[in-house]
Amino acid sequence: MSVTKAAKEWGVSRTTIYQKINYGELSRTADKKIDTSEMLRVFGEPVSKKRTEQFVNINESTHSNSQNVQDYTALKHQLELEKLKNDYLQQQINEQKQLIENCQQQISQLNKTLAAANASIQDFAQVRLLEFKGSEPSYDSSPELKQNSPTSSTTEKKKKSWWRL
Repeated sequence: MSVTKAAKEWGVSRTTIYQKINYGELSRTADKKIDTSEMLRVFGEPVSKKRTEQFVNINESTHSNSQNVQDYTALKHQLELEKLKNDYLQQQINEQKQLIENCQQQISQLNKTLAAANASIQDFAQVRLLEFKGSEPSYDSSPELKQNSPTSSTTEKKKKSWWRL
């Protein structure tokens, strides 16, 4: 396209286009025309196309605003549902914490009862052991016991008899 046509479509002056060419920012073909892709690269979309896009965007904007209101309402409703669900779950968490606390108290009480039972069993076992030791004959090497004991007298007799030989 020519410099004049490019200047009109993009809404820039011909002087600006020539300056860009002189500075090497914009290139021309051998026949002194400017390629459309070069204009797009340097200046972006043409003004005429921008105006058309703006009009389309306004129409789409009106439609999208209506859609945005619907989306907003749906999201608000969904947020309220999520808040209710969150409150319900928080209530369940609190109930579970209370249940855990009650179980821990029961465990503590059972541990105390178990410790008391173990102490009673130990005391009972010690008493029985003392009773058992008190009733059992002692195996001393005292002479009275040796005389009463049947094994000690036979051993003495054997010793005596051995010496007599």
